[in-house]
Amino acid sequence: MKSPVVKRSIVIAGHKTSVSLEDGFWKGLKEIASGRGLTLSEMVAAIDAERAHGNLSSAIRLFVLDHYRRQIGKAAETGSTAEKPAQEPGPFRALGADAA
Repeated sequence: MKSPVVKRSIVIAGHKTSVSLEDGFWKGLKEIASGRGLTLSEMVAAIDAERAHGNLSSAIRLFVLDHYRRQIGKAAETGSTAEKPAQEPGPFRALGADAA
């Protein structure tokens, strides 16, 4: 049986580290990074730099969850039934960032 958690190596600020996430979180993170014109390493480095506590895997999960929650909130505010990617100011908006 294949594990739902995928461990990947990534370079952050010049050093290599391993991060374990479920495949759905990897896919969401790649989608967010791509939408912001960032590499996966750049996106993870931004999340890492802004996390206050906890491990990097948890910070990434919370970041992805927060991103999609904001999308749903924006869609509800505009009365939109289709979920569209949120356009947030600045490429490094991460954990704890409130949408404008």
